Amino acid sequence: MKQLFVLALIGSAMLVLTNCDPSKKAAATPVPKMTYAANLQTLIADNCSPCHIPANGGNKKPYDNFDNVKTDIDEIIRRIELNPGEKGFMPFKKTAKLSDSTINIFKQWRTDGLLEK
Repeated sequence: MKQLFVLALIGSAMLVLTNCDPSKKAAATPVPKMTYAANLQTLIADNCSPCHIPANGGNKKPYDNFDNVKTDIDEIIRRIELNPGEKGFMPFKKTAKLSDSTINIFKQWRTDGLLEK
């Protein structure tokens, strides 16, 4: 009887330990990618208006559409990274540079593949 108990205890321990594999980790939740519609459209409307938003009276290249922003993203990032007073600084009508977190949204959108939706 004692041998049966020891054998059952060893068997249970082996069963538990075989399922404790350190290489089995919980799957990481993928981070959603940035999209023009979800992440950039509002930022552009808030920070590039009225100059680049025709509906608000803008007369510069319109950035109220995906295609134009996608085409010009490198130039947009270059200009929003400039400091106030530097030639080409955007947003032109603002006296302060956009926050680093806002600029990083533009950069991450480019890194994520310039997705529309």
